[in-house]
Amino acid sequence: MTEQAAVQGKEKVLTKRRWIAGLVQRRGSLVVLALIVLVSTFAFDSFATVDNARNVATQSSFLAIVALGMTFVIISGGIDLSVGSVYALGGVLAALGIQWGSLAGILLPLVVCGGIGLLNGVLVAYGRLAPFIVTLATLLGARGLLLAITDEGANTRLMPRDAFLTHLGQGTFLGFGYPVWIVILLFGAGVLVLQRTRFGHSVLAIGGSVEAARLMGLPVARRTMWLYTGSGLLAGLSGALAAAYSASGVTIVGVGFELDAIAAVVIGGTLLTGGAGTVGGTLAGVLLLMVIQNVINQIGTLSSHYQSVVSGAFLAIVVAIQAYLSRAHLGRERNT
Repeated sequence: MTEQAAVQGKEKVLTKRRWIAGLVQRRGSLVVLALIVLVSTFAFDSFATVDNARNVATQSSFLAIVALGMTFVIISGGIDLSVGSVYALGGVLAALGIQWGSLAGILLPLVVCGGIGLLNGVLVAYGRLAPFIVTLATLLGARGLLLAITDEGANTRLMPRDAFLTHLGQGTFLGFGYPVWIVILLFGAGVLVLQRTRFGHSVLAIGGSVEAARLMGLPVARRTMWLYTGSGLLAGLSGALAAAYSASGVTIVGVGFELDAIAAVVIGGTLLTGGAGTVGGTLAGVLLLMVIQNVINQIGTLSSHYQSVVSGAFLAIVVAIQAYLSRAHLGRERNT
């Protein structure tokens, strides 16, 4: 009985440690975000204001939409480096298409950017090519297409202020911009898809082990193709909304945007190796990055480039913690 009690006690301790490790991985970014917000509220008079909250929420919305698609791709064990260029291309195409009406301004970037995502998915899923190489190629291709459309960036198309699409980017509801509400709807749908549907469960399974997912009979190739297609669609949608917000299709945006999206996803607790992650964690990661940028602006004496330094430090710390937790988990599994 004593030996059995000792074994049960050991199992309880291991279970508790696993629970704590999982909690740190999933909710760590949310705790850090809450601490930064709390400290900044007392440190800066203009931080905890409605106007500043609106500004942070709106600026976060464009990165959040891109990061949502990236979340599903990374959970599946992939990566999408093309989203920055696709985001910029989506904005230019929205400004180009709006001359035929707001519907064309919305559909044109979705069709083209979704097509780029579909191309990524087909090459990765059915061509069995490395996602890094495929999406790097489409990153360059999308940026080249953008420059060709805009005469190497010389032509910046403006969007009519009275157009529906422009209103969608600049209008407000209950004090917050429409892009913020679109993010809430998309992330709500993302949570349901990942946690409550066969599709979401299969994405987690694919990220855990592709071979095991195939043995389970899951349509790995088809799921992967749709994941990259969705990432392209969301990047195009975000670019169109950003163009509507600024009422112009700016060509210089999106450089390094894919790195911001990856950083937000990983800081939010999604494993770079795939198989684990949450949509809510990604949203917390996005808000954390944008709040850090806002705090640096509040300080006033620091260059905005310090935001990249802080974001990089956060990313390195999070990846190191994830690696430690993974090794500790494997070690405990072997011991048991």
